[in-house]
Amino acid sequence: MPEADNHTDDLDLLREAAVEAGTIALRWFRQDPQVWMKQGDSPVSEADFTVDRFLRETLRAARPDYGWLSEESEDDLERLQTRRTFVVDPIDGTRGFIAGQKQWCVSIAIVEDGRPVAGVLECPALQQTFCASADGQTKLNGKAIVASLRAEGATTRVTGPRSFQAAIGKIGQVDMHRVPFVPSLAYRLAMIATGEVDIALARGSAQDWDLAAADLIVERAGGRLSTLDGAELAYNRRDVRHGTLVASPKGRHDEMLDLARLAMDKVA
Repeated sequence: MPEADNHTDDLDLLREAAVEAGTIALRWFRQDPQVWMKQGDSPVSEADFTVDRFLRETLRAARPDYGWLSEESEDDLERLQTRRTFVVDPIDGTRGFIAGQKQWCVSIAIVEDGRPVAGVLECPALQQTFCASADGQTKLNGKAIVASLRAEGATTRVTGPRSFQAAIGKIGQVDMHRVPFVPSLAYRLAMIATGEVDIALARGSAQDWDLAAADLIVERAGGRLSTLDGAELAYNRRDVRHGTLVASPKGRHDEMLDLARLAMDKVA
């Protein structure tokens, strides 16, 4: 097929598929779905598998030459031979989904040459749809959003694992507000794009499907997601795991990286 025009066609495809996938997932939400435990004591529900199957069939039928990487699909590594790859988490925040919490989402991205170029987070229980493309602004329910750059000395709003929040709280010079724990990492990162938080942290266990869509959504809203060294993330590699990560508004990223490094010393 021809290259998508400024990624618009790809983003439209992701948006339509994500909205339908969210509707499917809602059929199990707060309905006591069947749950299994995967390796690493991570839960997966029948909703995860059903959404994954729908997205795989829908998206690959529309773009048969794109690769496929999903948390709930076996990785055959054929994706490494493709320039563009779908990167999918059918339900990001499965623990929260099972517990009846609303902060979960369907996360879908298209990665091209190692970076996301189209991404959608569909959060049906919250009635929120985040969309971004590499050549456009991040939009929430159709309206452009921008990561906030708060005044110097303002309270730093922190979301992430409780151990990181506690460590930041021990850094005396920081006036910190702890944001209640958000079970979906993708949604946690998207809170940078909405201006709700100043720093979002991810422990060193996140994988491509947790991050790719949210990374683009943060970037196109004026934020940054990076390693502790400040490096940009690369996707669709053989190893899809990532280390400790930090997201923040671009204008404060160096400051937030310094804060995260101090916190890491205290966690260690």
